[in-house]
Amino acid sequence: MSRRINRCIELLEQDQAIYYDGPHSGHVLTSAQGGIDAATWADYMNVGMEHGCFDMTGLAAYMRGMVEAGPTRSGHLTPAVIVEAPVNGIDAAHVRYNAWQFRQILGRGVHGILLCQAESADAVRAFVESCRYPHNTIGVDPSLPSPMARMEGAIRASDGGTDAAGRKLLGIGTRGRGSEATAAPMWGLSVEDYMDRCDPWPLNPKGELLLGVKLESPEGVANCEEILAVPGLGFAEMGPGDLSLALGYRTIPREPYPAEMQIARDRILAACRKNGVAFLQSCTADNVIVRIEEGVRIIAGHSETCAIRGRAHQKRKLPV
Repeated sequence: MSRRINRCIELLEQDQAIYYDGPHSGHVLTSAQGGIDAATWADYMNVGMEHGCFDMTGLAAYMRGMVEAGPTRSGHLTPAVIVEAPVNGIDAAHVRYNAWQFRQILGRGVHGILLCQAESADAVRAFVESCRYPHNTIGVDPSLPSPMARMEGAIRASDGGTDAAGRKLLGIGTRGRGSEATAAPMWGLSVEDYMDRCDPWPLNPKGELLLGVKLESPEGVANCEEILAVPGLGFAEMGPGDLSLALGYRTIPREPYPAEMQIARDRILAACRKNGVAFLQSCTADNVIVRIEEGVRIIAGHSETCAIRGRAHQKRKLPV
């Protein structure tokens, strides 16, 4: 078995590009489909719940089917599974009011979550906090009052402390007990080990949780440098569909993008590279090598041919 639970993290640590499959408008969430996808050519399966059904019963069956059909040829119990959550990351209030979605999704044993329509750093910070257990404190503002002090009435709100790089620190994680018994078996771990390792990477070097954001509005682009400096993010993308709609395009422009979209794409990629966040973009077999050389590390496009070419270019050794 691999030393990592999450195959995507293992590959990103090696600076290898990763490839995904799975529709953005929902997926067949059954045990049988999980068994089929356990042998996928992709490194992770995307489950689109932003526009697809929010089906927790189906997601649980899907994950069980994957485990029962595993392990993968790479030695992992399952391929990674990342879910696009329905909530929009407009502001911190939107995210906190809908944090139940993250708890439900994580409780089924998935390996990551994508927050769509991310527009502010405070919203993304609330997202990361909502996905963490409170005992995992890497990146948390040390000036926050202790649990004992809070029991005596100390105010929990952070004063906005920063780390050595000037990034605003996180608040205390808000994910609670209750779902670890259903999630841990999907990772092949004890409950205790799961609660320690279900923490965002690369913030926690031992973490197995991959959290991402989609920047797909003018506001998201405007705030991308601050957003992508939030500790706990593992990947990000420019959402060409919704961004182009906001810019007045009735159909999604294909590459080469219009100038304003290309500027947005390049700005987000630069912010990702500055903060050690993997950049996601759709690629084809014809341009995947160029995109990898530019720094793209998560490849959309649902193309096994594209993946074969990209993996060969990077001389990947980990089996699929």
